[in-house]
Amino acid sequence: MTAKTVKTVTAGLAVLLAAACTASTPPRTLPGATATGGPAVCDRPRGNPAPETPTTIDVVEQAYFCILAEYYSGATLDARTLLGAGFVAFTQELIRDGHDLPDATMPALTGDRKADWAAFEKVYRRVTDQLPDDAGLRKKLAAATLQAIVDSLGDNHARWQHGEQRPPDYYDGDQYGLGLRANAGPQVAGNPGTALAPLFVTVVAGGPAKAAGLRPGDVIESINGSAPFIGEAVIAAAVAALYPRYPEAGPVRLRVLRPDTGRHRTVTLKPGLYQPDPATTQLVTSKLLKDDIAYVKLGGFAPDAADRVFKEISRLRSGRTLTGLVLDLRGNGGGSPDEANRLLGAFAHGKVTAYQCAVDGTCETMRTDDTVALLNLPLTVLTDRGCASACEHFSSAVKDLGLGRLIGTRTAGVVSGPAQPYLLSDNTLLGFPSQHHLAPNREVIDRVGVAPDFYVPPTPRDAATGRDPALAKALTLLHK
Repeated sequence: MTAKTVKTVTAGLAVLLAAACTASTPPRTLPGATATGGPAVCDRPRGNPAPETPTTIDVVEQAYFCILAEYYSGATLDARTLLGAGFVAFTQELIRDGHDLPDATMPALTGDRKADWAAFEKVYRRVTDQLPDDAGLRKKLAAATLQAIVDSLGDNHARWQHGEQRPPDYYDGDQYGLGLRANAGPQVAGNPGTALAPLFVTVVAGGPAKAAGLRPGDVIESINGSAPFIGEAVIAAAVAALYPRYPEAGPVRLRVLRPDTGRHRTVTLKPGLYQPDPATTQLVTSKLLKDDIAYVKLGGFAPDAADRVFKEISRLRSGRTLTGLVLDLRGNGGGSPDEANRLLGAFAHGKVTAYQCAVDGTCETMRTDDTVALLNLPLTVLTDRGCASACEHFSSAVKDLGLGRLIGTRTAGVVSGPAQPYLLSDNTLLGFPSQHHLAPNREVIDRVGVAPDFYVPPTPRDAATGRDPALAKALTLLHK
């Protein structure tokens, strides 16, 4: 990439959707029609999408039929749940904008997908025809309706990707946000069980957090005036504010406690673009530990991740005999399942690593990449609640196949299935799985996560002092 390449997506699912934009699958005609009589099309993206245009009810229709045709359980899904959620969001947006109308009443739905859409659209258009001639309001109503339909799937790999274009001066090395990470990640909104009290800073990557003097170990007592936990229950919306999405983000007010001094203070961080500390953004880092044990940290399963890991291990192996490997997957948000299979191929051959299953129970097997040479090293893997998606694919295979031992905390439970992208007519991307993931023993780990063999949770004091009890446990196991 050139230095001024504009990034349109951030990480995790957004990366997968963008990467898949090179697909050239021909469009599929779906049941249903647009208001102009043309077919609703579920189109796979080709190249980078053109600039976005306003979202309309026709785009909502396209997304509705696309989900019913291509989503994992689309064939058996009661479409009334989609339309019900969409209409709730539509009316709530009307109320917020002071335009509630008597005609904004949910139509009777029968379970006939086409007829129900026609009834929904008729009411929608009748209501919006009575509104002021305000293009922004109409776009907001359609966007709220579409977002609610996607959210009603309750699938952590279903997403409508829109409104995320970065400004022209956005550099590849820049990041956007507050410049910190905590022991609860952005996936908390979809799976509140991924967060455990107390909430504390684990990494200061740069930007606003660094400028404000925040440090690892600082306990976050409130976010915009809201406690992140009430008892043991996480307030997901509060925690999600630590990971603002571009461009709809404002200042975030944090009250923090520094445990070693007992000092409380309040800081206001304004999200923005910043140049991060390179040490916090490297995809792969490595070092040699005591007794010739290799340590490799992998931040994500990018398209070349496995080969980069192999390169680091080869470098550490030069001139010595390695006695073991610690693979640190903490905070690894996932990526390509093919890269997970390639990395697993370094520890076993001829093994099933996962199953991708249709709603009727038929499954496709995913296997180790047996073109990879075996490393023949004892393996320990460090996991936490930030290990999601392809990271969980890898971790569950390590555990089920007996390839090594997991140390740390349970993984995120965000692994419903690989998302497939579809281009909507407003040039936004709709992504969701066509199959669902099962681990090698055919267990469901989505929403459950993968439990470690040795539970070693982090603490604020560990973060503040740089101690790493999970790594210490891994070294103890490898020395046995």
